[in-house]
Amino acid sequence: MIQGNPQGAGKRVGVVVSRFNDLIGRRLLQGALQTLQAWGVAETNIEVVWVPGAWELGVVAAKLARTERFQGLITLGAIIRGETTHHEVLGHEIAASLGALTLETGIPVAFGVLTTENLDQALARAGEKTDNKGAEAALHLLETMSVLDQIK
Repeated sequence: MIQGNPQGAGKRVGVVVSRFNDLIGRRLLQGALQTLQAWGVAETNIEVVWVPGAWELGVVAAKLARTERFQGLITLGAIIRGETTHHEVLGHEIAASLGALTLETGIPVAFGVLTTENLDQALARAGEKTDNKGAEAALHLLETMSVLDQIK
C-alpha cells in the first residue's frame, strides 16, 4: 500500500504568493512556512516568490516548475467576491492552469488560493480562528511528494 508520509528533509519547495489581499497572503505564507519547516524542509530549500495578483500565480509557478529545481510548489492567495463575477472567472482559470501544470510537469502544485465570499471568511481560513489553509496546502504537498516518490 502506498500512502503519503509527510517528510520534507532534502526537498526543495517553491512558494508563489499573491500580493493582492496580502493581509491574507502573508498569513497563508506564515502557515505554509511553519508547516514545511516542522516537517523537515530546510529554510534554505524554500524559495518564496511574490506576484502582483492571483492571475500571475500560474505563469510564475510554471516558470519555477520548468527550472527543475523544485520537487513541489505551493500557490497562495485570496480571491474575494466583489460586485461582479470576476472572482468566479479568475478562480476557475487559475485552478485549471495550475492543475494542468501539475499534469504537464509531474511536479505537484498545492492550491492554497482561497475563494471566499468576504474578508471575514478569508481571515478565518487564513488562521485567524482555527485552520490555516496555507499550512494545509503545505502538508498536502509534502504528502503528495511522498506518494510520488514511492511510485517511482
